[in-house]
Amino acid sequence: MLKQQTLRDAFSLHGKGLHTGLELTVTFLPAPVNHGYKIQRIDLEGQPIIPAIADNVIDTSRGTVVARGEARCSTIEHGMAALYALGIDNCLIQVDGPEFPILDGSAIQYVEAIRRVGIEEQDAPKDFYVIKRKIEFKDEETGSSILILPDEQFSITSMISFESQFINSQFATLDAIEDFSEEIASARTFVFVREIQPLLQAGLIKGGDLSNAIVIYEKQLTQEAYDALADQLGVARGEATKLGYLQQRPLAWPNEPARHKLLDIIGDMALIGKPIRGRIVATRPGHTINNKFARMMRREIKKYEARAPIYDPAAKPLMDVNRIREFLPHRYPMGLVDKVVEIGRNYIVGVKNVTTNESYFQGHFPEEPVMPGVLQIEAMAQTGGLLVLSTLDEPERWSTYFLGIDDVKFRQKVVPGDTLVFRVELLHPIRHGISDMRGYAFVGEQLVMQATFTAQIVKNK
Repeated sequence: MLKQQTLRDAFSLHGKGLHTGLELTVTFLPAPVNHGYKIQRIDLEGQPIIPAIADNVIDTSRGTVVARGEARCSTIEHGMAALYALGIDNCLIQVDGPEFPILDGSAIQYVEAIRRVGIEEQDAPKDFYVIKRKIEFKDEETGSSILILPDEQFSITSMISFESQFINSQFATLDAIEDFSEEIASARTFVFVREIQPLLQAGLIKGGDLSNAIVIYEKQLTQEAYDALADQLGVARGEATKLGYLQQRPLAWPNEPARHKLLDIIGDMALIGKPIRGRIVATRPGHTINNKFARMMRREIKKYEARAPIYDPAAKPLMDVNRIREFLPHRYPMGLVDKVVEIGRNYIVGVKNVTTNESYFQGHFPEEPVMPGVLQIEAMAQTGGLLVLSTLDEPERWSTYFLGIDDVKFRQKVVPGDTLVFRVELLHPIRHGISDMRGYAFVGEQLVMQATFTAQIVKNK
């Protein structure tokens, strides 16, 4: 079981903001489990905190901007991409201005700083959202689309196209997130010369220059106009007849723009709030569609907040029925757990195969057999009891008893032929022999029942 991670120590990076031109410092600090990513504007009164989630994005025109109330912060995507790609789940980010510094226009300095301070494993499971079906978002006006498919890990392909002789069509693929540092992190942001003047007129890119962006010059200007633009950007004048890429250092890869778009997607997907296991295929991506897709994913996750565990009937169980009998005193007809397939520090996954031979179907009901809800709760509680008793040295000398049952919901009938898969988790550490648990019961992907309950561990006489 993978654990959540945070930084081993804090680090700071300093530089100018792309749009404001201000000298800025951003500091990344360790954070506790289940904290997620949060941005704190330490230059504002009260030092407000902005949760870095897709729902808080207010602008995507020239980067990703998050806000909460009057506090806002822009150009966060490169830092977010580095955190996500290196497996950091929890981080507090303090910044002394309205945007992150642009640095060299890529994520490499963030990556290097994270590697320098190190990563610390935390005592809580990493909460992946596993993609189990195709999900797609399309923007018919722009022709942009993002598709995500089931995969064993997080991977991504980015395909871009522009009306440009230099980057008419490019693609980039990242098959393993572990390759991000070497294959993607150094890819710099890019801009077309034709976009620069409107951006300057809008009061943006005050901190933009050839040290933090690739500039694509493909439509010839007059020498006078070219010189004026160079002066505005604070770079040396050149010959207006020489079209192509303008940058201080050569392209790292022929498809560096496509790789940077892939970097941006990862930064925007970090705002979903959970690491993803799935393959993303993005066509003509940009911050706008990235954010729309991330918001859709957050709705999807909320809708399926209780997700069925991955259950392979052919896999060898951690506990079979004989081992379960060593832990629980229940016997026919009250032994309601057939096997245990997964146990974590604070959760367990158990299985009950419902057959037509169950004794209770004789009277419940002869013409329409339905598993009684009270027995579903009992099966769930037995699963939870196995979790609690598995922590004891001599489990056969102890028993668990109900103290309370709350928030029970039955969502679908359970009938002969169904396989009930229970996921039961501790809500709090066990104290004084008392345990509070929450359980979910699934048939396939369908949530059929849920409940919270309190149990007491008692030593047998």
